[in-house]
Amino acid sequence: MELRYTPEETAFRDELVEWLESVLPSVGSPPDRHDWKSRRSYDSAWQKMLYDAGYAGINWPKEYGGRGATPTEHLIFLEETTKRGAPYVGMNFVGLLHAGPTLIVEATDEQKQQHLPAILRGEEIWCQGFSEPNAGSDLASLQTRAIRDGEDYVVSGQKIWTSFGHAADFCELLVRTDTEAPKHRGITWLICPMDLPGITPRPIRTIVGSEEFCEVFFDEVRVPVANRVGPENDGWRVAMVTFSFERGTAFISEQLTAMAQTAELAELAKKITRGSTTPWEDASLRKEIGSLAAHLDALWALTLRNVSQAQRTGVPGPGGSVFKLAFSSVKTKLCELAAQLEGRAGLEMRGDDDPTGGDFTAQRLYTLSLSIAAGTSQIQRNIIGERILGLPKER
Repeated sequence: MELRYTPEETAFRDELVEWLESVLPSVGSPPDRHDWKSRRSYDSAWQKMLYDAGYAGINWPKEYGGRGATPTEHLIFLEETTKRGAPYVGMNFVGLLHAGPTLIVEATDEQKQQHLPAILRGEEIWCQGFSEPNAGSDLASLQTRAIRDGEDYVVSGQKIWTSFGHAADFCELLVRTDTEAPKHRGITWLICPMDLPGITPRPIRTIVGSEEFCEVFFDEVRVPVANRVGPENDGWRVAMVTFSFERGTAFISEQLTAMAQTAELAELAKKITRGSTTPWEDASLRKEIGSLAAHLDALWALTLRNVSQAQRTGVPGPGGSVFKLAFSSVKTKLCELAAQLEGRAGLEMRGDDDPTGGDFTAQRLYTLSLSIAAGTSQIQRNIIGERILGLPKER
């Protein structure tokens, strides 16, 4: 599938490329992944550069500080910034990709005015308080309780897998406000300031050694009722809006990276020597790499279709779930093939004898989370079955 670009979209690409080539040399290398203060400064500085140049939240409406760009222009932006190694959204991916778009659709005017410009300028970092130790795939089973007391909700419970929870200013928080209602109908979506008394974040060290994930404990935290987004007990519907954005364009940069890694894998197969030959001389290996490239090309065509649909309807559709499910599988196969090629060098990250500098090793460990992140593969299959194929809903 080819997306036909209008003259205006072609001009947008040319303008963007010119700007990127002028500013990227001054951005510098990202700081150490454990230096949270420096990471926040680095990510926020890049976000402020985007804001000043008119590229922050380019697909957000102009009245909220965005550019009002079309989904196609948003795709062009992601494509060109990824190709040129520009910083990604970094620590504020929740604010920019999930919470912000949800606020645009669901929040009050006061909430929009308070948070949206600050998110776009890189002044607010957000985290997501959805999953719990016993409510992951079945998120509607969440038990974090919010009891109304005057003009506050008193929140108690625990969240987990809260990215940057220890560094965030605000949390998009799902709480149970009605324990008697069916589980999907007793949930409320709150904006929770992370500096309120009673909030305790604890970093979780991941398999690759990073500590961006947190478990967060809430002990009678008083969140103003004015921070509720949508009606009380209507939080599940609001969360579905969040998920539509999370699964819509959030993985485009990862897809483009995977396409580049496939080409890198082919070059690696030509360089590694095993005796008097290289792995590239193995026809079955070339077939596997070709198959990966073909799958990724097909996913890019699906991405273009999803973008076209979003341009017509204004909201990402269930095609995002199709992409997420397929991409998880392709990315896993890509990293498994890299491990096969690297041999013992693929057993350590950043090893001196690793031709890729450890990138594939870290990526292979990362893929373990892909079948869970942004909705498990089982959940994606349910969405595809029910919303695309029209199958009966799961009991």
